Amino acid sequence: MNGSSFGKAFQITTFGESHGKALGVVIQGCPAGIPIDEASIQKALDKRKPGSGPASTKRKEPDIPRILSGTFEDKTTGTPIMILIENKDAKSRSYTDIADVFRPGHGDFTYLKKYGIRDYRGGGRASARETAARVAAGAVAQLVLDPHAVSIESHTLALGGVHATTFDRQVIEENPFRTADPEAAQAMAKRVEQVKAEGDSLGGIVEIRAANVPPGLGDPVFDKLDGDIAKAMMSIGAVKAVEIGAGVEASSLKGSENNDAMTLDGFKSNNAGGILAGISNGEDIVVRVHVKPIPSILKSQDTLKESGEATTISTKGRHDICAIPRINKVCEAMLALVLADHLLRQKCQVQL
Repeated sequence: MNGSSFGKAFQITTFGESHGKALGVVIQGCPAGIPIDEASIQKALDKRKPGSGPASTKRKEPDIPRILSGTFEDKTTGTPIMILIENKDAKSRSYTDIADVFRPGHGDFTYLKKYGIRDYRGGGRASARETAARVAAGAVAQLVLDPHAVSIESHTLALGGVHATTFDRQVIEENPFRTADPEAAQAMAKRVEQVKAEGDSLGGIVEIRAANVPPGLGDPVFDKLDGDIAKAMMSIGAVKAVEIGAGVEASSLKGSENNDAMTLDGFKSNNAGGILAGISNGEDIVVRVHVKPIPSILKSQDTLKESGEATTISTKGRHDICAIPRINKVCEAMLALVLADHLLRQKCQVQL
């Protein structure tokens, strides 16, 4: 299947389906000699795995990574790294009754039109389950970034219309929605319970920040750093819009307001989101993604069967109410992949 690879110098190819035997990733371009073990990858996967919060599916997957190649004595060898994650709790029978029905909001219709065949079990390749492989790869990418002290973190700005209005980094890990506003976390919990009782789902906004990114990463025109970040984030199935820096707000500002003035002490502001002319400027890279509601809902919806017959559908099974906060770690992984890729590409041009 085309379109399953990402990156140039640091390239990943993911494989597998939601209800297949396993999924995983092959990583090429990772430098040799980097300390690596399955525990570091497991730590990242634990923040994404299902069943980890009130908005999450009840599917229980341990998401245990197995490194099958590319390492020796807990160090990378410079050869392709293959990581396998077995599926343990797939229940395909939940989809038998709707095997010939197009689920609104899913890729059922478009996959059938493109390939002439589709895996109806949880969405197959189009399932969010595929992102486990990205998170595993992102954990390896972070190992490439660590010597440069690049750190990446995310937090939930909004969920179901409930917006965070304060920022306290210390509380992000203390609530199930990974928001930096403790009062918003309580309101988000109530919103999730309300919508869950209605048989519906929610979307939200996640902000991802990368600190200590060296200036000079990225290329002009078609390989801009912000362009690759936007593509990385938009490749996540639930993401419908991406902002960098001031984002959409920049369209309503004057140039004097949007420009980041420079002094001997650095930039006075960061409306550029750490990127100018497609190249990192040394400031924090700031990205926001807008996440759509989960399409699988209990509410009855009008749809069609593959035969063209009109019908209705109420999606049973185990589904998230919202992709947040599991998607947060996926976004961090995709940003790590982009930065590791551009860091290695820059090393081929200029010694950092």
